[in-house]
Amino acid sequence: MPANRTITAAEVFVSSPSRNYVTLKITTSDGLVGYGDATVNGRELSVASYLKDHLCPALIGRDAERIEDTWQFFYKGAYWRRGPITMAAIGAIDMALWDIKGKAADMPVYQLLGGAARDKILTYTHATGWGFEELMDSVAQRQAEGFRAVRVQFGVPGLEKVYGVTRGAATYEPAGRGIGPVTEEWDSAAYLRTAPQMLARVRDAVGDELHLLHDVHHRLTPSEAARLAQDLEAVRLFWLEDVMPAENPLLLRQVRNQSTIPLAIGEVFNTIWDCQQILTERLVDYIRCAVVHAGGISHMRKILALAEVFNVQGAPHGPSDVSPINMAASLHLGLATSNFAIQEHMGYGPLVSEVFTSHYTFNDGYLHPSDKPGLGVEFDEKAARKFEYKQAYLPVARNLDGSVKDW
Repeated sequence: MPANRTITAAEVFVSSPSRNYVTLKITTSDGLVGYGDATVNGRELSVASYLKDHLCPALIGRDAERIEDTWQFFYKGAYWRRGPITMAAIGAIDMALWDIKGKAADMPVYQLLGGAARDKILTYTHATGWGFEELMDSVAQRQAEGFRAVRVQFGVPGLEKVYGVTRGAATYEPAGRGIGPVTEEWDSAAYLRTAPQMLARVRDAVGDELHLLHDVHHRLTPSEAARLAQDLEAVRLFWLEDVMPAENPLLLRQVRNQSTIPLAIGEVFNTIWDCQQILTERLVDYIRCAVVHAGGISHMRKILALAEVFNVQGAPHGPSDVSPINMAASLHLGLATSNFAIQEHMGYGPLVSEVFTSHYTFNDGYLHPSDKPGLGVEFDEKAARKFEYKQAYLPVARNLDGSVKDW
């Protein structure tokens, strides 16, 4: 091993094999290459520019072995801190450096994090259907694929579109192509009438063994969220996710104090400071930051360590709009973390595998990151260049009176 493994190149790729992904490639003086994911859905070019124009030039000549120092340098050195763009850019650098360190040691990253704390990682995927029969077909399909935990999303009578489910489609992609976001109508009253009935019917149909999850996508007030949580207690959900906007954790107390239903939140959080009050007051049961959006493996470890003190479990965000590099990083961290509960895994379309070759495995409802050195994901630059960036946005919701709905 050389005394000083320095960074000689840092390149950013934006590709769109079904979704837009931002990939960072770091090369060292001894020829090692590491990859990181920097995708922020709907704001991909902002992160790419942040990396290319600001961080990558400052990486050249740095010691690739000093992962923590590099993290602190970019977080504290810019003066402007936090936020999804900054943290995703730092997160990509962090992932790539862990990838390099694993390859240099000829070990999977989870071994460098202290070794496996479990043999495999429970995972959940999504089932969607506008109506009950369509939803149950989707649930049955997921069970046939081997999943032991399924997030169920459904339509709401009177609405044309609902985030998380598409009419007549077996799968759902969060972002839509176009020059601007699609607008969806939202009716909380109609949703609150529909959700308890639909989820109760699903539970009756599948029995007690399948873990059921449901995501509200931040669209309720604290009082509405508390009412829904009470109405769903008999359904025995694995968790109720994002019941209300998460910026003000004080408001979660109302939900927490009125129901015993497990709560999950955090996919829009980027730092340990965003999570601090929610964790220290144990206002949730599961913290859901994505590794890429929370500054990479190094910072996400700190969030999970704080969560462990308060008996909160890790359950990172894993949509199809973060790349397989992020998924691998999340799995390595999860395998080595004692309070890691479950990993979301929407999966990827066939075009994605032309760009990213992943070695993590799925079997009987569980994922494993693989024992390949580093993160265990290869990136094909030539294939990536075939899939040019296409503008895409997450939808915007409006209430029936036309006002913009909070997430």
